[in-house]
This record gives sequence, structure tokens and C-alpha cells, in this order.
Amino acid sequence: MPEAPTIDGANTTWLLVSTALVLLMTPGLALFYGGLNRAKGVLNMMMMSFSAIGLISILWWFYGFSVAFGADVNGFWGDPGAYLGTKTFLAETDLWGATAENPSGIGVPLYVFMAFQMVFAVITVALISGAIADRAKFAGWLLFAFGWATLVYFPVAHWVWGGGIIGADIHALDFAGGTAVHINAGAAALAVALVLGKRLGWPREGMKPHNIPLVALGAGLLWFGWFGFNAGSELTVDSVAGLAFINTQLATAAAVLGWIAVEWVKTRKPTMVGASSGAVAGLVAITPACGFIAPWASVLLGVVAGAVCALAVSLKYKLGYDDSLDVVGVHFVGGWIGSLWLGLFATNSVNAAITDVVGASDGLFYGGGATQLGRQALAGLIVTAWSFGIAWVLAFVIEKTIGFRVKGEAEVEGIDIAEHAESSYDLSPAGGGTGGAFAMAGIGTPGGGVTKPEAEPAEPVSEKVAG
Repeated sequence: MPEAPTIDGANTTWLLVSTALVLLMTPGLALFYGGLNRAKGVLNMMMMSFSAIGLISILWWFYGFSVAFGADVNGFWGDPGAYLGTKTFLAETDLWGATAENPSGIGVPLYVFMAFQMVFAVITVALISGAIADRAKFAGWLLFAFGWATLVYFPVAHWVWGGGIIGADIHALDFAGGTAVHINAGAAALAVALVLGKRLGWPREGMKPHNIPLVALGAGLLWFGWFGFNAGSELTVDSVAGLAFINTQLATAAAVLGWIAVEWVKTRKPTMVGASSGAVAGLVAITPACGFIAPWASVLLGVVAGAVCALAVSLKYKLGYDDSLDVVGVHFVGGWIGSLWLGLFATNSVNAAITDVVGASDGLFYGGGATQLGRQALAGLIVTAWSFGIAWVLAFVIEKTIGFRVKGEAEVEGIDIAEHAESSYDLSPAGGGTGGAFAMAGIGTPGGGVTKPEAEPAEPVSEKVAG
């Protein structure tokens, strides 16, 4: 007789913590993207990430989780009514992975697993926004996010993890989202950037990051949260979770070195933006592979991903597409590197689930031949074609109906004011006085902040206090 359903406290606690860590990544992404953006568009950029938290969370609860993880219907989507938001799942038998033979499953309540996968959906949509900085209407973005999540992310999550064509039929590997998240979002980012066109003045005008400390802070939060993203994807507390954890750290550290090495060779000046971007490139690349490869292969992967992504970000200048914050160069390219890496270095010696659960093979360098490499390439091509195609059509329809791109005047004056009626940095004088921020702090004025009488006007102070 099977034992009664039992919640595993360790697994449940770890998945709850991992869920919170992954949720933190989206505000981290907002800071990372916001710092990379120009000052007049930073709030719009951050609003895209925060709005994704609101919109996608509700869609996931209502029908997205069912489409992604409901019982397979035809290889392309799950039963939409399986976990519909109108239902509740609080019975002692509502444990994820529960079967008649194993009523406890992995010992995790269904809602915990739903929440964990929810935050993956959130950040995947938010990633796309970096490609269209400074020129997308907020209403257009919300409509696009709704359509793309529904038609692309939810089904693709099913293909990869929910028993669909990629995982169950092609037997491609993706531990935590190289195909489902990064290739998926990167392909969509390229499509939307092409539909919206280039920013006014790009690439003639310099459009450098306006706040590099924000970039570094955002990258640090992403790095921190990514341990939940990768190690949490094992779903249980075991040695494979530990492997995913150490591989995440090693690959990311190596990618930082790989990126700044390229900068050093090209310009002799390694940069903080480069180190931050290298970290993200390493995190992206290790995502699909973290639970399937040995640590030494993770270090090598990180070096390759950091160097190749550092070179790939310049493709937009050669090919003429304006991917504002290098979503294609980092996420699309990095996702492809990590996915193909599995075809070379995946090994059952570190995770028997490669064969036992997924039905996949060892990589080329572990005696498995080119079979798994072909599977990884096919999976990436399918997701790239579907995501790019649907994203292009969605963006085109939105542009031709309600409009997706802001008017030229709004883009020049600042999309923050045009779309949100607020600005990120208010440097105007307080209370109608003069002197701006210096006067407010009592700097440069006699008497510790007492302004000169009108007969003796103070020297004018630039409104641009910093930067």
C-alpha cells in the first residue's frame, strides 16, 4: 500500500526560498536595464519589468500554468482547464508530481510549484523589453506582453518541461530555461526591435548607460537571484541542486573574466558595464546546463560565453538592427551557447535523469556522439522560429492598430514624461528658490544655507548636479 500523502518540509522550504529569489530577479533586471538606459527613459524601462510582474502573474494563475503544465493534449499545449484559476488546490493530495504509486510526489504543494514557475514566466517576458528601450508605448507593451505570453511562453514551457514535443519527443535537455527562457525571449526581442525600428539618432548619437552603479547593482541582484533560478529548478534538496548551485557560480565568474578579457584586448580598458554584462552572459549560458554538466565544463562554458557574447553585442552595428540593451547579444546568443554545450558535455555521470527521466543522451565528448547536439540544435531552431514569428506578427498588428512606437517628439523630449508624467531625477530647485540641489544642501551659500539677498544674486549653478 502506498503511504499517505506527505509534505516534504525541506523541499517545500527550498522551493519557496527559490521562488522569492527568482522574483527578486525582475526588480534586479529593472535596475540593470534602467542603468543601461538613458536618463530620460529609465522609468519607462523599469515600468516594463514591474508591469510584467503584475500582468503575467495573473495570467499564469488563471490559465498559463494549465497550458504549460496541464496534462498534455497534443504535444503543443496542456489541458487549459487542468489548473484553471477558478479552482482551488488545498487538499492533502494536491502535491506536485503525485501519482497513485507515489501520492506524495516530490512532497511540494501544487501552489508552491505554481508560484515557482510563475516567476519564470514573469522574467522571461520582462527580458524582451530591453530591446525596445526609449521608443515603445506602454499600452503597446502591455498588449504585446499579454499576447506573447499566451501564444509563445506558455506553450513553449509545455514543449520543454510539461511533456510536450521538445522534452518528451525530441528529448532535448534544458535544466532551467536556456531554450524556454533565453532563446525564446531573445528571438522575440529581435523581432520587436525590427518592427519598431531604430531609435532616433542611432547609431550616430552616443547612447551610453546613464548610471553604471545601477547597472552593477542590478547585475548583483540577478546573480543572487539566479541561484534560485538554477538550483531551485531541481525542485528537491539533493546533490544535483548542489551541482547546479556551484556550476552557476563557476560559469558566471568565468564569464566575467571572459568578457573583460575581450575588452582588454580590444580597448585596453576593462569596464564595469562589461563585467556586469559578462556576469549576465555567464548566468544565461549556464542556465540550461547547470544540472547536467561537470564543474570543469561550467568554467569552460563561462569563459566561452563571456567572450562570445562580448563580441556578439557588436552584431547590431554590422547588421543594422537596434537592440537597445543587447538582449540578442547576451540572452539569445548566450542561450544558444548553453543549449548547444549540452550536446557536447552533458553526462549521466553527474545526473542520471538525463537518460532515466528525459530519455536524452550523453554529449559528444562523453561518448554519446552527435545525437544530443542535433537534438539541442533542433529544439533551439523550433523555439527561435515560433517566438520570432509570433512576436513579429504581434508587434506589427499592434503598431498598425493602437500604435506601438511613440511619436518622435516624445522620444526626443523623453519617454518617461510622455508615457508616465514623471521623471527619474528631479533636479529642479525646491520651493521656487535658486541654486538647485546645492542650495538645498546648504553648499556654496553663506550662513549655512541662507541665500544672498536679491541685490547680491548668487552665481548660477548648473541644473546637472551629477553625471
